[in-house]
Amino acid sequence: MLLCRFFCNFESRHNLFLVTKDQFKYLYDTYFDSIRSYIYYRCGDDELATDIAQDAFLKIWEKDFDYDDGGLKNLAYKIASDLFVSQYRRQNLNTKYINEIRLSSTNENISNDIEYKELKSTYEKLLGQLSEKCRLVFLMSRMEELSYREISERLNISIKAVEKRMSKAIKELKKGLNY
Repeated sequence: MLLCRFFCNFESRHNLFLVTKDQFKYLYDTYFDSIRSYIYYRCGDDELATDIAQDAFLKIWEKDFDYDDGGLKNLAYKIASDLFVSQYRRQNLNTKYINEIRLSSTNENISNDIEYKELKSTYEKLLGQLSEKCRLVFLMSRMEELSYREISERLNISIKAVEKRMSKAIKELKKGLNY
């Protein structure tokens, strides 16, 4: 007899599995604010709470459920809670990766700063160890960006002498910097 009732009343039986528009409207009007408040209490973000509450009702509308009104209320809370947990996990995962990237870039920046300071200190020390003539030619060439001809004119020496002093300065700096 149960089987006969099922087939004879298929359309009405099938409607039991679907949330009707009236059920959905009643559920939404009655429980939306309550569910949104529940999610807001958990996350503290008004926009996120509203989005999750809307998504929960959307899932109820899209799926076929066999529940009475009380069951749909519980289902709406359950879906909203599950959506919040999923969002929370995704957000924590994203935050974790962002923090790892920031930490690694911070560590790289600190490491680069330390290396730069060490290199600069070594460079300045090596410059101080160069002879006065070599250091002067090197600084005029690299810092003032003068050509060898301009350096030779300022110092009243030949271009060959400038080349020789520059070559000697570069050779000693490379040696000191392990290049």
